[in-house]
Amino acid sequence: MANTKFPLNKNKLWFHNLHSTTSDFASDVLQGLNKRPAAIPPKYFYDARGSQLFDAITKLPEYYQTRTEIAILQDNADEIAHHVGTANLLIEPGGGSCTKVHILLEGLRPVAYVPMDISSQHLQLATEKLATAFPWLEIHATCTDFTHSMVLPPTALENTEGTKVAFFPGSSIGNFDPGSAVEFLTSIAQLVKPEGYLLIGVDLKKDRSILHAAYNDTAGITAQFNLNLLQRINHELDADFELSHWRHKAIYNEQAGRIEMHLVSLRKQRVHIGQKHFDFAAGETIHSENSYKYSTQEFIKLAQQAGFQSIALWVDADNLFSVHLFCVQE
Repeated sequence: MANTKFPLNKNKLWFHNLHSTTSDFASDVLQGLNKRPAAIPPKYFYDARGSQLFDAITKLPEYYQTRTEIAILQDNADEIAHHVGTANLLIEPGGGSCTKVHILLEGLRPVAYVPMDISSQHLQLATEKLATAFPWLEIHATCTDFTHSMVLPPTALENTEGTKVAFFPGSSIGNFDPGSAVEFLTSIAQLVKPEGYLLIGVDLKKDRSILHAAYNDTAGITAQFNLNLLQRINHELDADFELSHWRHKAIYNEQAGRIEMHLVSLRKQRVHIGQKHFDFAAGETIHSENSYKYSTQEFIKLAQQAGFQSIALWVDADNLFSVHLFCVQE
């Protein structure tokens, strides 16, 4: 694992490279394709093109999550700042394009901001724009697989004695199964304690037709996003997936309370990755993502298992999306 850091400008923007290596990607892909059903972790969607495609998804008319969460944050930014105070260390696992944090920065006035993301290029571009928009903000961009380990860069802690606030928007917590979600939230609680906070966006259970449309958009951007995972494997791991032989599929598993995304083989085929090969029957799938949906009380109970106590909850008028504020239980 790389462990490099360098300033991107004179004082305020630092970039820390702690990201996983190609061998980690290869190991996870080979292991996942050997399973039946085959499955690849969704964190590998986010190479440079995958990150760009996801940004495009968030602007689609069917994809209610982003605009609804942004509206909730805008409407309640002052109240959020009242609860958590100012001069904190603000940490965002999965910072990505860093768009939603813009809403909070003026009210929170953190002493430093630590966005974490697995896509190095996307993170660097986003934080350079952020540094231009907020020249007073000290930024420690950290390229890392935060699902594996969340380590704050030492430079972010040098001048910081304030409370830590973790910001995890976008309902990314839904990509974890409930047991893994508790483990991940526990790691956040350990990171921000004592007396730290978690501000988190959580998608709500709702009519399946709304969910189906959000993950099967008419423009086909989500399909491109899903198929780009195979293109990434081709590019980085010397594979020969023929993308026209696969299609995107997203269904709502109501019993499990989750959207399931798959890549469906359209024919009997053999795929090579380096010297290895994998056979797929027509109709066989690669499971690429889960996105769990929760009621507000279901999620509060989940967070309590991880050591958090609910402080505040905001929900839009249509009951599509929720934003929770938790503190670490003493």
